[in-house]
Amino acid sequence: MSTDLQSRAPSPKAKRPTSPTGPWASNIGLKIAMAVSGILLVLFIIVHMAGNLHVFEGREEMNAYAHGLRTLGEPLLPHESILWILRIGLIALAVVHIWSAVVLTRRSLAARPVRYKSKKPAKGESRHAAATMRWGAVVIVLFLAWHLLDLTFRTVNPVKDVPDAYGAVVATFSPERWPVTVFYLLALVALGFHLRHGTWSAVQTIAGPDTKWRKRTQALALAIALVVVVGFAIVPLSVTFGLVK
Repeated sequence: MSTDLQSRAPSPKAKRPTSPTGPWASNIGLKIAMAVSGILLVLFIIVHMAGNLHVFEGREEMNAYAHGLRTLGEPLLPHESILWILRIGLIALAVVHIWSAVVLTRRSLAARPVRYKSKKPAKGESRHAAATMRWGAVVIVLFLAWHLLDLTFRTVNPVKDVPDAYGAVVATFSPERWPVTVFYLLALVALGFHLRHGTWSAVQTIAGPDTKWRKRTQALALAIALVVVVGFAIVPLSVTFGLVK
């Protein structure tokens, strides 16, 4: 054997790139983490949507609902403690969801650096689902940042009085602030596509690709997306067109 070949032989002590270990570091574990965190976030979105509909009951009822959230757990717990626990939990779920998606995407690109010439989507999946999910996620994150500054911390909202949740909603979607309403609706469209594909993918990950449930899962994902989009959109549209004043 030549010295040249011997020099190219791999050394048993050669260091290999390290990667996280454990069940949750595997692709399956990350997909489960992304699916579970996504489902929990969807449940929160539905509850939040239902809470927004209190605006149709009037100022007193809407503000009473918002006050109930801030005082939940009192007097055993400090003011807004439960609300902050929920906020921190939601942030943790969002971090897990985004981190899992980023890691899985990077692994997929590393395993297949050259794209397929013909990419046929899986049955029940849109041809542009991956791009829609990624760009939609960016729009959603930007919207969440604005939403927190607008209706949670009131930094950019004309109504600074925290107890007046009704007034803040009416002020932010008033006709003269139509760009905010347009941005809100565009973010809802992105959220709808994200929910439609995300719910379908989450069920596929947890329950498996059973063809018997495929059509039911597609219908469920579409129904959830439509309910959430319509349920959220009806509030800003009603304020903008004067149905809620």
